[in-house]
Amino acid sequence: MAKSKPRFSMPVSERAKQFMPFSPLKGLYEALAQKEKVRVPRKILSEEKAIEINERLTQLQRGQIVTVIYYEPVEQEYLQLTGMVAKVDANAGILQIVAEKIRFEELYEIVM
Repeated sequence: MAKSKPRFSMPVSERAKQFMPFSPLKGLYEALAQKEKVRVPRKILSEEKAIEINERLTQLQRGQIVTVIYYEPVEQEYLQLTGMVAKVDANAGILQIVAEKIRFEELYEIVM
């Protein structure tokens, strides 16, 4: 019988690559999900609605739990967020709920 050559052990990092999933369509599912999103144009607020939002902004206090609906310009969609008010910065025009900073002009509704 012929003796076989001694085998060298494969490094763990190389061994793990053997079992990694293979996806020939990498990125396709993310691209399809992005295409499925319906882009929503930003709604123009009426004068009454703008006054109502302004009044509610002045009533907000740090630590208060609120729900806001706001427009996300990058994703072009309206989002709803419920959380604790961390900061209301009238000078910068920013409402911060937990870690999310929302510009006043992006607000559509505030529910206290």
